[in-house]
Amino acid sequence: MSFTGTQQKCKVCEKTVYLVEQLSADGVVYHKSCFKCSHCKGALKLSNYSSMEGVLYCKPHFEQLFKETGSFNKNFQSPAAKSAEKPTPELVIFPTALHVFII
Repeated sequence: MSFTGTQQKCKVCEKTVYLVEQLSADGVVYHKSCFKCSHCKGALKLSNYSSMEGVLYCKPHFEQLFKETGSFNKNFQSPAAKSAEKPTPELVIFPTALHVFII
């Protein structure tokens, strides 16, 4: 009996990925050992990763890198989808006033 691999290649190392070492995220195939944060090289799991334009990040580095540059959206929505929403009223309470204003 011979063991044949899949024809799928890992996105990171571009080598054949055998079923026993295969991990699939966002429709892309990786070796389990290649599924790492591109910033810190820490091992990732399906439950703790984020990606931007196909680049993998651990959640802390994703937030750190993209929050600082202003291109981070906690809801992961595109700017077009976000602008289509109605603005949420903001509740402002002035501690010295007896009135509550809704802006």
